[in-house]
Amino acid sequence: MISATEPDWERENPVRGRFEPGKKLLAAIRHFQRLRTKSDLMSKLIRSIAVVQYRFWSAITGADIPLNSKIGGGLLIPHPNGIVIHPDAIIGPNCLIFQQVTIGAGSKPGLPIIEGHVDIGAGAKILGNIHIGAHARIGANAVVINDIPANTTAVGIPAVFR
Repeated sequence: MISATEPDWERENPVRGRFEPGKKLLAAIRHFQRLRTKSDLMSKLIRSIAVVQYRFWSAITGADIPLNSKIGGGLLIPHPNGIVIHPDAIIGPNCLIFQQVTIGAGSKPGLPIIEGHVDIGAGAKILGNIHIGAHARIGANAVVINDIPANTTAVGIPAVFR
């Protein structure tokens, strides 16, 4: 079973010769995040290049994943088009997010906390101050507005777990 606590960084590495825009976008985000605490001139220059790469891959993918996002390592976004993640939402390691997913604010004040190794199906919406437990699965087009326990599957509008 894939770990919900230890990131598998290999999952994010682009395969040479393949067109993997999701992995390229994540690489630009990670590159920027590694450099943002450094203040020397060379780091500032390289950080500017990372921002340009980030903007390029954001435009190619149509994804809105902020540079300052709180995403654990090992994220997979095989079809990144239309993914929107609030900068203050927390996503644990080794998650899988498909296309057209929104993770952000809802009717409950606050933002989602998603633990490790959560699979989120295409078109799902995870909204508000909710907690998704480790190894949970969110079905395609589900609208999650309540907490989902670990090791369960949530489907429907509004999503219920089984």
